[in-house]
Amino acid sequence: MDMDMTITLKDAGLIIIGTGLIILIAYCIAFMKNLVVTIKHTNRILEDTQAITKIAAERTKDVDKVLSGLKDNQSIVSIASTIIQTLGALKNLTNRQKK
Repeated sequence: MDMDMTITLKDAGLIIIGTGLIILIAYCIAFMKNLVVTIKHTNRILEDTQAITKIAAERTKDVDKVLSGLKDNQSIVSIASTIIQTLGALKNLTNRQKK
């Protein structure tokens, strides 16, 4: 029994296309695995970014409160400085009048 098998160009083309599809499917599976890992990593980074942004917003509010308090204190300090200068000027006037 002698079996000879001939492959036509159509059969060869289908074999090449089938092999290409199998390779493409394997490539897509590997790509999807890597994509899932990348998406998970990106989600962790975004969660960290949200936490850092929340902390920065809270700190900014704290700094704003402190700065507004400093502005109030600055007004008080300038008033106190003016009062001290005025008292010093009055003292100099009274010292001049005594001489």
